[in-house]
Amino acid sequence: MDHPQIQLDHLRKVYRVHEREAGAGASVLSLFRRKYKEVKAVEDVSFSVLPGEVVGFLGPNGAGKTTTLKMLAGLLHPTSGEARVLGHIPWKREPNYLRRISLVMGNRNQLLWDIPAMDSFLVNQAIYEVPEKQFRETLDELVELLDLSTLLKKPVRGLSLGERMKCELAASLLHRPSVLFLDEPTLGVDVTMQGRIRQFIASHNERHGATVLLTSHYMADVTALCKRIIVIHHGKILYDGGLDDLSSLIAPFKLVRLDVESEEDAKRVEAYGDVTESEGTKVSLRIPRSQTSAVVARLLSDLPIVDLTVEDPPIEEVIEQLFKEGVGTSAAKV
Repeated sequence: MDHPQIQLDHLRKVYRVHEREAGAGASVLSLFRRKYKEVKAVEDVSFSVLPGEVVGFLGPNGAGKTTTLKMLAGLLHPTSGEARVLGHIPWKREPNYLRRISLVMGNRNQLLWDIPAMDSFLVNQAIYEVPEKQFRETLDELVELLDLSTLLKKPVRGLSLGERMKCELAASLLHRPSVLFLDEPTLGVDVTMQGRIRQFIASHNERHGATVLLTSHYMADVTALCKRIIVIHHGKILYDGGLDDLSSLIAPFKLVRLDVESEEDAKRVEAYGDVTESEGTKVSLRIPRSQTSAVVARLLSDLPIVDLTVEDPPIEEVIEQLFKEGVGTSAAKV
């Protein structure tokens, strides 16, 4: 059995933040009597990730996602708890560890702004001591997958956001990391570019078996790449399991979308479930999951149906419901 490549045990990160009232008097007083409060960014987080897994790490702003990734990448020390990635303690920042991981943050630059991306790639080759043959092979592969051929000689400041993000990904992967931490890799790029970046991440995972921990506010990133998700809220894990299982645990209903022959028929649909949308002859129903087959059979038997589809609720809606329920009711479902 494979051993986890990422292992967290009761990891915590608490910040001590200075507070003061507004005004000149409060400013002077704070020089002699400072007040602090503790902010729990990450609170008792435990999970593991197996080799080759692509795991979505989800939560609202301020939930603790980026703080967790920074601890795993060795940028922050935890307040307490333990973590091991590839058998290393991340915050020791051992060279053999740093050569095997990479962290991509959608709102941070690692490329030098005033020189072409290719020059930054060569700098990374030297830093990571990548042999020339491997560097050229990997570069050629990344240029093909990300369509970088026209971008390599342009100064980074002249690239669009989407072009820069492609180059950022390439720079992070030239040393072929075994573990990849992706923090909002499609942040701010257009829909077409988001799709290309998702396709690239999936292809890289398939080719090299890289383990990926991904945060994103775009659910399309998660549904396209991840079979498993971990949901964090207020620094605590609310859910850890299959993406498909989450709907059945938190939202035990299906959405039935109908198109009937007339608006009169559409009004009759109300007797079969809770109507969530209605426009002309098109109606959407919310039906308990256990009753879906029986209700659909009745609809097909009783009404002139032009079209009918049965869907799970949108994953965004499911996760929002999970946040509303909070830790107490959700912990039992993890």
